[in-house]
Amino acid sequence: MTMSAGWYLRRLSRMGPQEVAGRVGDAVRRRRWRSALPECPSVTGARFTAVLPAGTTAALPPDAAKRLVAEADRLMDGHAEFFGVVRDDLTDPDWWLDPKTGRRAPAGYAFDVPYRSEDAVGDIKQIWEPSRHQYLTQLAAAYAITEDERYAERVAEHLRSWWETNPPLRGVHWISGIELGIRLLSWVWIRRLLDGWSGAAGLFEDNPVAVNQIWHHQRWLAAFPSRGSSANNHVIAEAAGQFAAACAFDWFPASVRWRADALRSLDRHLRGNTYLSGLNRELATEYHGLVLELGLAAVAEADAAGVPVPASMRVVLLRMTDALAAIVDNRLRPPRQGDADDGYGLVVDGAGTDRWGSLLATGDAVFGRLPWWPAVTGTDVRTPLLTALIKPTEPSVRRPADRPAHFADAGMTILRGPEEIWCRCDGGPHGFLSIAAHAHADALSVEVRHDGVDVLADPGTYCYHGQPEWRQYFRSTLGHNTLQLDGGDQSVSGGPFLWTRHAETRVLTVDTSGEDVTRWCAEHNGYEGSVHRRRVELTAARRELRVIDEVHGQHSPRRAVRLAFHLGPAITADLEGNRAELTWTKDGEDRSAVLDLPGQLSWQAYRGETDPVLGWYSAGFGRKEPATTLVGSGFTDGAEGFTTVLGFRG
Repeated sequence: MTMSAGWYLRRLSRMGPQEVAGRVGDAVRRRRWRSALPECPSVTGARFTAVLPAGTTAALPPDAAKRLVAEADRLMDGHAEFFGVVRDDLTDPDWWLDPKTGRRAPAGYAFDVPYRSEDAVGDIKQIWEPSRHQYLTQLAAAYAITEDERYAERVAEHLRSWWETNPPLRGVHWISGIELGIRLLSWVWIRRLLDGWSGAAGLFEDNPVAVNQIWHHQRWLAAFPSRGSSANNHVIAEAAGQFAAACAFDWFPASVRWRADALRSLDRHLRGNTYLSGLNRELATEYHGLVLELGLAAVAEADAAGVPVPASMRVVLLRMTDALAAIVDNRLRPPRQGDADDGYGLVVDGAGTDRWGSLLATGDAVFGRLPWWPAVTGTDVRTPLLTALIKPTEPSVRRPADRPAHFADAGMTILRGPEEIWCRCDGGPHGFLSIAAHAHADALSVEVRHDGVDVLADPGTYCYHGQPEWRQYFRSTLGHNTLQLDGGDQSVSGGPFLWTRHAETRVLTVDTSGEDVTRWCAEHNGYEGSVHRRRVELTAARRELRVIDEVHGQHSPRRAVRLAFHLGPAITADLEGNRAELTWTKDGEDRSAVLDLPGQLSWQAYRGETDPVLGWYSAGFGRKEPATTLVGSGFTDGAEGFTTVLGFRG
């Protein structure tokens, strides 16, 4: 995918004067750096002192350690999976190869590489992901647990290979700041976890190549921070990585300045990226997890180095943790809202470790759990490693006495019923900042689960670059459980990470206090001349969810309606007329529900369609599978609205 002149004009229109000036300065700097690459200052007597306290790895939960070592052994055999692509070449990786398309990224000056073009580069996410070196943090953690030097030697071999193949400013791995920031954080933890290995100093502080790479990574991040309309999770990763490196690798004349600047940026943008309720402003749940992981990792580095951090940083992370505890379902699954690209801040666990349970376990250890928090029964490696460095502090803010159900600033409401019925109602803003990069056109959508199983599902994300028809579908209004008018989206897309018009949504009613009935009502103005209003009622005694959609405004000529309900991949649907019998199995037990759909509309089931794309579910980035979507078509005749009733059977 290459960007047209029209895209650049649309993108420019979403920037303010200060951002434009900053980007002009970036362009000038890139031209100057092309021919004037400075040398890293000489470093003598460098030492790594930010080590784990004695006994930390010996105290890791045995089952979590066992999972990690099993994962490390798979990696040692060369096996890994990135975004649905299974690889067996990780014993000697080609750092510029996309195994999905078979293409290799071109060489040359980094800022000349057309990384958005899959024809020229391949799938950039497939190329970038291994070079975050998070699989190497897993190998380093396996060494720390077992003291088996095979793991340490493989880490050293791959780092030396990467450093040789990717000299500063050459090639595809020097384009994106988030990649450099996360890579630096990985290197800090690799050095820490390899501290007991005799070759650790020779790999890092006594290795001029490594020192040069660390210096150039930090110089790059200091020069090219994400700005203005792009200051979302990317700027958090950049600042967290730079701060971690400037704390742990404080070997350079600029280290003190880099550390101070990164800390100011991190504090500012953590606050800017987070609502007072604690939810991430991008309204994309996986980025809530990424930002929380990065923030906790940064605080760990600060405490390990004895660097004071503003109290506001810890307050934001506390609020984010409480918000996460509030919105998860009974299986600790958070909403599937907005974009998700499986991005992690720090990876030291094996397969099967629950990401969200791990974050809540860390929050419990650092901030203390509240009585209403859900129980976390799983174990992980990351929590004891982080909390060995983080100094627990007494929270300086009042925390919720009861589990919040409505987050007014983020427009998210969670309705809960018996038998673990969980429903998310979306009445929030259309994403964050002027481009709303990771938003979907999903205003007033609902997401319903029963005991952790997706019944009315958010289909997910699937891809970013290279497949525009799939990117468009998974972001579209029709790709969510909401109502579409005249075949268009509520918000207008100007590119894969750009929205040029945002639907405005407002919540009209929320009542989550009732023991039997909880209610929510909201509306949006995304369709010119009309307002879509939706009411949702969850009745506990009947185990029933009622959704009423109304269209108010000018209907002359009448407007075409499509109402979509996306079922989770575990759900089998038998559609007859306007009634769908839903069945699934959970823990060996058969479950069922009835979905009574509006009779004014003509209903059809779709599954795995490609022309046009419809009926898909993406469990993770790069992965998709057929799932049933029920679509009702008709017109805005009458004033009674469209009523849908989902009833769960005993």
